[in-house]
Amino acid sequence: MKKIEKTENTVVFSADISETLANSIRRYLNQVLVMAVDEVEISRNDSPLYDEAVAHRIALIPLKTDKSVNEKSAGKLKLEVKKEGSAYSQDLKGTPEIVYENIPITTLAEGQELQLVAFVKSGKGSEHSKFSPGLMFYRNVSEITLDKEFHDEIKKVFPNVEIKDRGNKILVLDNKKNEVLDFCEGIANKRKKKAEIDTKNELVITLESFGQMSPEEMFKRSIEVLKKDLALVQKGMDKA
Repeated sequence: MKKIEKTENTVVFSADISETLANSIRRYLNQVLVMAVDEVEISRNDSPLYDEAVAHRIALIPLKTDKSVNEKSAGKLKLEVKKEGSAYSQDLKGTPEIVYENIPITTLAEGQELQLVAFVKSGKGSEHSKFSPGLMFYRNVSEITLDKEFHDEIKKVFPNVEIKDRGNKILVLDNKKNEVLDFCEGIANKRKKKAEIDTKNELVITLESFGQMSPEEMFKRSIEVLKKDLALVQKGMDKA
């Protein structure tokens, strides 16, 4: 594996693995246990939103999910706002902690109040999107050969792309975060030129976490759950 880019909630890397395996890991992200609000008891709501709308917004607020989470993990958050202005996710107090403090929930006028208790549990994205830890998507690494006249145009749009001279041709390596394949094909077709595409087995994989856990941890947990299920399948086959 080769790391291409990393931010707080995103990792981009290349890996020589099959699309089948990558797709299995992607699908198993929705089998990773994540903490989220499951039920909300609202004792007072003077805001312009219905109780159901407030509860829906609160349920989608990402909550920090540590490594110790299991099927029985639970928590409770309380919110009491009595001031004019907006009620934000940071007004939720309890465990587990919220990830982002400035997610707006609703607004209150002078003299209005919002009081509620939110009950948290662990769950999987296959049950509801509020339990989803993030996204994973991927594409094949490609090498694009086209006329040298396109060099400057490609570099202007993608200054970090790697381009190699091949006489009167150039070889563009599409192995970075930003995909250049469609762009190269587009400018070649526009001038009625040909772009030769050589698709490699290597993949460029992007992981985007919603914040409950790091993208690396999200990827690791997905693999762990996948391996566990495969072991059960193997065990069943051995008994057959």
